[in-house]
Amino acid sequence: MNLSAQDHQTFFTCDSDHLRPADAIMQKAWRERNPQARITAAHEALDLEECATAYILLAEEEATTIVEAEKLFKQALKVGELCYRRSHTLQHHGSQYEAQHRRDTNVLVYIKRRLAMCSRKLGRTREAVKMMRDLMKEFPLLSMFNIHENLLESLLELQNYADVQAVLAKYDDISLPKSATICYTAALLKARAVSDKFSPEAASRRGLSTAEMNAVEAIHRAVEFNPHVPKYLLEMKSLILPPEHILKRGDSEAIAYTFFHLQHWKRVEGALNLLHCTWEGTFRMIPYPLEKGHLFYPYPVCTETADRELLPTVFHEVSVYPKKELPFFILFTAGLCSFTAMLALLTHQFPELMGVFAKAFLSTLFAPLNFIMEKVESILPSSLWHQLTRI
Repeated sequence: MNLSAQDHQTFFTCDSDHLRPADAIMQKAWRERNPQARITAAHEALDLEECATAYILLAEEEATTIVEAEKLFKQALKVGELCYRRSHTLQHHGSQYEAQHRRDTNVLVYIKRRLAMCSRKLGRTREAVKMMRDLMKEFPLLSMFNIHENLLESLLELQNYADVQAVLAKYDDISLPKSATICYTAALLKARAVSDKFSPEAASRRGLSTAEMNAVEAIHRAVEFNPHVPKYLLEMKSLILPPEHILKRGDSEAIAYTFFHLQHWKRVEGALNLLHCTWEGTFRMIPYPLEKGHLFYPYPVCTETADRELLPTVFHEVSVYPKKELPFFILFTAGLCSFTAMLALLTHQFPELMGVFAKAFLSTLFAPLNFIMEKVESILPSSLWHQLTRI
């Protein structure tokens, strides 16, 4: 996904940009809110000198096809590699050069990642996988671009499940931040081992096997991390194009994950059926998810507000965390007990007054019945009415 305006300024600018005219223009361009003004500024920077970040901006915002974007990213790569090599040799000459090298590294990694994504979108999946692997090997510490998530999706497209498991083993670590891609891909791999033979009726009779239990636990883990994904995967809710920016554990992340991964779930026989039968059990496992989680921190309540800003309100209803609904019988019993306790307390404190209220209430309650009895007595003969009362 594209970076936010703040991310652009953090990754693509540094304090020494004023020393190079093109970089000085791009520093202002990243702050500009008007898209056309940003594009104009990028062309102005390129008129002065070759500038990698200017090519990035044009590839992201002016190019109308992936082929055009790939061409601009390739031009950006030539300039980016030259700047990276130059700043790499000077990085130890002071804090200014170190900041330049950090910026040039971010630019180079971003360009290579976007080129890999262009290859993936153009159907050159094996080439994209190689580019991503090389990039992760060259810059192992730069995880903020989430290259491993793009790699997981590409490997799933190739149905190379062994390599998917190897990537998960490295990145699905307790100390690393999670995402819907990591959690649901792990669930998909475990479901793949049992889903083709899974039957709810058979499982209820004989109980779950160890492999089936592992798959269900993985699904519960994934649903706890992002509870909005299953409704999109099961097509219980309409899917839209993913937004430009996403929020972890939010509806926006669920849409983006499902948009790119639904085909991989459909390809595994029975995986969606297993998900359909088990995903709602997560909410019984964590009855108060906004206050206490099971495997993750409590679900943040602020995601709904942020998702409303990220997603279109006109034709998409934002998915919110399912509220725990109490059965009517429990609510009715609780209300009846509370009412009885209140009456007992009032009777103890004000016995005479409550006696008057009780008589008035009972007379009012039986007034319609007394009225009906009087009418019946006036209509029926007295001898018949006398025989009925004796019966």
